[in-house]
Amino acid sequence: MAERGQLPSPSKRLCCRPGYGLGCRLGYRVGGTGLSSGMLCAGSTTTAAAAAAAATAPPPPPLGGLLLGKTQSPESLLDIAARKVAEKWPFQRVEERFERIPEPVQRRIVYWSFPRSEREICMYSSFNPGAEDAAPGGATVGTAPSGGADTTAENRLPFRRGIALLDGGCVDNVLQVGAPDPTAGASTDDENCWHLDEEQVQEQVKLFLSQGGYHGSGKQLNLLFAKVREMLKMRDSNGARMLTLITEQFMADPRLLLWRQQGTAMTDKYRQLWDELGALWMCIVLNPHCKLEQKASWLKQLKKWNSVDVCPWEDGNHGNELPNLTNALPQGANANQDSSNRPHRTVFTRAIEACDLHWQDSHLQHIICSDLYTNYCYHDNTENSVFDSHGWPLWHEHVPTACARVDALRSHGYSREALRLAIAIVNTLRRQQQKQLEMFQAQKKELLHKGVTSITNLEGWVGHPLDPIGTLFISLMEACRVDDESFHGFSDFTENMGQCKSLEYQHLPAHKFLEEGESYLMLAVEVALIGLGQQRIMPDGLYAQEKVCRNEEQLISKLQEIELDDTLVKIFQKQAVFLLEAGPYSGLGELIHRESVPMHTFAKYLFTSLLPHDAELAYKTALRAMRLLVLESTAPSGDMPRPHHIASVVPNRYPRWFTLSHIESQQCELASTMLTAAKGDVRRLETVLESIQKNIHSSSHIFKLAQDAFKIATLMDSLPDITLLKVSLELGLQVMRMTLSTLNWRRREMVRWLVTCATEIGVYALDSIMQNWFTLFTPTEATSIVATTVMSNSTIVRLHLDCHQQEKLAGSARTLALQCAMKDPQNCALSALTLCEKDHIAFETAYQIVLDAATTGMSYSQLFTIARYMEHRGYPMRAYKLATLAMTHLNLSYNQDTHPAINDVLWACALSHSLGKNELAAIIPLVVKSVKCATVLSDILRRCTLTTPGMVGLHGRRNSGKLMSLDKAPLRQLLDATIGAYINTTHSRLTHISPRHYSEFIEFLSKARETFLMAHDGHIQFTQFIDNLKQIYKGKKKLMMLVRERFG
Repeated sequence: MAERGQLPSPSKRLCCRPGYGLGCRLGYRVGGTGLSSGMLCAGSTTTAAAAAAAATAPPPPPLGGLLLGKTQSPESLLDIAARKVAEKWPFQRVEERFERIPEPVQRRIVYWSFPRSEREICMYSSFNPGAEDAAPGGATVGTAPSGGADTTAENRLPFRRGIALLDGGCVDNVLQVGAPDPTAGASTDDENCWHLDEEQVQEQVKLFLSQGGYHGSGKQLNLLFAKVREMLKMRDSNGARMLTLITEQFMADPRLLLWRQQGTAMTDKYRQLWDELGALWMCIVLNPHCKLEQKASWLKQLKKWNSVDVCPWEDGNHGNELPNLTNALPQGANANQDSSNRPHRTVFTRAIEACDLHWQDSHLQHIICSDLYTNYCYHDNTENSVFDSHGWPLWHEHVPTACARVDALRSHGYSREALRLAIAIVNTLRRQQQKQLEMFQAQKKELLHKGVTSITNLEGWVGHPLDPIGTLFISLMEACRVDDESFHGFSDFTENMGQCKSLEYQHLPAHKFLEEGESYLMLAVEVALIGLGQQRIMPDGLYAQEKVCRNEEQLISKLQEIELDDTLVKIFQKQAVFLLEAGPYSGLGELIHRESVPMHTFAKYLFTSLLPHDAELAYKTALRAMRLLVLESTAPSGDMPRPHHIASVVPNRYPRWFTLSHIESQQCELASTMLTAAKGDVRRLETVLESIQKNIHSSSHIFKLAQDAFKIATLMDSLPDITLLKVSLELGLQVMRMTLSTLNWRRREMVRWLVTCATEIGVYALDSIMQNWFTLFTPTEATSIVATTVMSNSTIVRLHLDCHQQEKLAGSARTLALQCAMKDPQNCALSALTLCEKDHIAFETAYQIVLDAATTGMSYSQLFTIARYMEHRGYPMRAYKLATLAMTHLNLSYNQDTHPAINDVLWACALSHSLGKNELAAIIPLVVKSVKCATVLSDILRRCTLTTPGMVGLHGRRNSGKLMSLDKAPLRQLLDATIGAYINTTHSRLTHISPRHYSEFIEFLSKARETFLMAHDGHIQFTQFIDNLKQIYKGKKKLMMLVRERFG
């Protein structure tokens, strides 16, 4: 017996509960669970001897239990009594109340005080939800991470030490060591039986948040959320307490204030953690068996968090003003007005609204509590009837709210009840879908005549904060694999429904309220298709729009895990037909609002699923989904008067579609999928092509489709598919037309690819694009890329052309070149001349086009380039002509001694000099007029005096060989111009000269003197020039001193 001085403190950790049962004896599992690793949340170190001894005591046989082939003894009266005591009171209370308890009795009470539920032990032993064993070194809930990886450290744990001493028979010593005591804690009527180390939970959450998404902190926080859900499922009140601690740390995150001040959005992963936080609070406040005081306490806390300025908003956009739709079905007079009056909804708003919901509705109670709740005599066929034509119950409530009830039931361990409500909701949705179809059929003619429609649901189900479709889908899928013990292990609503065979996503026998031959799996698939096909408005804000895309992809990913059989294919066919014919209620209806969420991703999944079974329906669905009305300038505005029963709210704004690029890429993927499937089918390909040309507005995506079609058509293992190649070419031509007048950095690549595609088809395709070049290409592209590629040797070889075909194709290319040269001589003249080299008439025509454009439409650089080309081709006189024309456009000022045209001027003078005195005499006046740079003029002057002009003149006639005189024209004119340029340049440089440029200036004067001295009176002219400088700039004493030193 432990001494009174060693009584445990009041904060004892846990006690045994009736729910632990006999199914798990400690001797079978303790060694492999959290108990052996120090992972169980336990209290102080009293009553250790009894605890440790009891832990190793052999369990008594079950009462009256018989194993096959063996005889078992019944439990002793001592064990029965000890077990009953342990079920009701913690051993600490027994020890405090009774002073004298015989040691054998004490040992048996301690033994039965150990927890018997492996599930709860594991839940408190590991972050991993549903873990059967706590991993060594894994973190515990509410305790610090253990060092289980180190065997030595693990063996030093008090519990281990106590067990070791017990094994050695040292009971007294065990009392002094103190193993964790699971025998002290709450009684059977207390709120919870497991201790939660609140401080440690807070520290862990704070640590994970401070890591900002690094080191797997996001994963750890998600594991904490999963642990909360596991606690809720076990009906453990620590779940709500733990979520409160987590939320407080989230609200205290300093990044919230920083992001609000900076006006920046939180990261996507962090935003998803907040969403999960809000969803968990929704589940907690919707606990069907929570006490009113509990709900009031939660509501007070939620309102407190909700009122904090930095509390994240539901849509992440700081601007959502949707009406309060959660309370679409009022329940009682105590409506919560605070949240509905707020202009913005936070992540806690829905949970606050859900506090007004209750479970007392008798119809709801009958639905969730009974499989036999029917009314076959009910004939009310109105929109809000509570039974359908089969007599099965329906549940009319705002769909996300109704599904939140399902999630709450599932979360609190009422899986069977959740399934019943889910079936009623799905049956209601199916009936509603049928009614909507009938209503639309009655108004179809009027709606189609007006050509406009409106949104029928501002709050879409896919991407909704409460994820209603995902909740229904998961609930029904769980029913397809009822190996989960929670599906039938806990149920306080009704008696246990019995055991079901474990099946992985199989068609289980039909439920009471399903059609004959129908299964939960079929129902799950159908409700997913209904939700995905719902016409819904694109929400505001980047995060909300990304969430729509992400949830849609997640739901489709889950559907793709299911293998389709004949029964499921029929569901797909049924829903595809419904969606095509349901008008404004369907995203695939004939008329949709321009701001409806596009159906491309969903339609691609439908298309691939239906194609092997019903190709006509598959194509019809995919083609209908190709539209993207938000990019259509004449799309319906949605301002029509709504017909009866179409209760829509048409917004008066056109939000930014932040995910438009993703949406367009999905549209492109859908089109590519159809193109691939339609290979070899001319009619289908033409239909798909027409749809692409009509609906896709991005040239980049059309170009990608053209490339995809080209690759599919030219696979190496088969002959080219000419029809698909033509589709590829048509798409390429559309890209050319779309990008002709707009800037596109891939334009050059697109043009080259189009020529390649046309080459693959044949000569007629190449000839066609050259005939219509002006609608497809710029003149530069047509000459430098298209015509050049067409006339290349590689193209001739690739097409296996004979001489006649080659000449015909070359003729088309030359015609194109001349047309381009006339339209854009500046950029196309040289290409035109190059392409027309082999045809004398065409070449002369191109040259004449250049001459005609030279006076007005061409720059000196373009003319110099063509002149050099003419010299290279052996036409020096034509080159000279073009060079003189170029000189008339040139103007070199005195300080442009590094101008790029200097080389062209020197080349032109050299060409004139080589042709003869007359040509040189004709060009020098042009040079003098155009060039004012002294160094350039002096360079030209020297070159002209080094050799005799026209040493090899025209027709091979040799000239006399005499050098030209500087005293006569034309060189005298050039010399005078050079001297004058030096004088002007000198004065210009002296105006703003600084001392650091003095030495450079002196060298400049030295070069000037060389030019002066070329004249017969140059020495005198230079001396006078220097004297003038000394007089005019005598204030620059240092500079003038340097001038005197060099020049006297």
